[in-house]
Amino acid sequence: MNDDYELLVVGSANADLVVGVERRPAAGETVLGSDLSVHPGGKGGNQAVAAARLGARAALLARVGDDAHGALLLDAQRAAGVDTVGVLVGGAPTGVALITVDPSGDNSIVVAPGANKRLTPEDIRAAGGLLAAARVVSTQLEIPLETVAEVARGLRPGARLVLNPSPPAPLPDEVLAACDPLVVNEHEARVILGDAAGETPEQWARGLLALGPRSVVITLGAEGALTAERGEEPVRVESPRVAAVDTTGAGDAFTAALGWRLGLGEDLVTAAAYAARVGSAAVTRKGAQDSYPTAAELAAVAPEVTSS
Repeated sequence: MNDDYELLVVGSANADLVVGVERRPAAGETVLGSDLSVHPGGKGGNQAVAAARLGARAALLARVGDDAHGALLLDAQRAAGVDTVGVLVGGAPTGVALITVDPSGDNSIVVAPGANKRLTPEDIRAAGGLLAAARVVSTQLEIPLETVAEVARGLRPGARLVLNPSPPAPLPDEVLAACDPLVVNEHEARVILGDAAGETPEQWARGLLALGPRSVVITLGAEGALTAERGEEPVRVESPRVAAVDTTGAGDAFTAALGWRLGLGEDLVTAAAYAARVGSAAVTRKGAQDSYPTAAELAAVAPEVTSS
């Protein structure tokens, strides 16, 4: 390893099994969908590919099964330019996400974690060299919470932890204190804050900061994002206007781009503005990893937003 990783992603790797539906079934109802398509996914795998496509020096620490889905995921990571030295193989079947996508582009997802649940704190400690080489480490909650806590403990001095708590769950104080930033969407913010959430992103941000993270980013879909740092007023960043086709994996693209730009030394607002462009580009094509732009594609599909 000749240089630092600008982004190390520690998280899940899933095979995404995707079906298009006119509408989602009610309880006890069967609906017919499109042909099944299989894509590499998982929030960790998605983030690593999104960053590498943009040009990041990125690595993935994850676990997959010794099966066809695992081979698919490894091939996809390597094709994107991700360093897969940290991907462990075996212990359980590869995780699978069952995804339905409706005509508006919205998705519903059920995840069978498989090998992702077997990514342990011991695996993180054994990968100490990877963490020591990472400027920014990005993780999520599709792996065990105790494993995420071990990631927070294992950061090198000066490194940043980017955490997207998805699916949302109560977070221990030591994890919250390490987040810089904590990245949430509206749903995740409301779940974490509960009755104290308030109604505006600015209120959510202040409530989340009070829980202990060093900074917070709230993604707002087509409205862009909001950043908040201790002692400063929240800042909104705009998103380019695009025609949404499929939102699957767009949040992962945003978080990956944010982590990468922070790894390059950008401030939080500048990094979030770039990430909003990447998230917007990702919704213009179907799928998760298949939709992620290169730097050249980003400039064409989601140009910088200029203030009027």
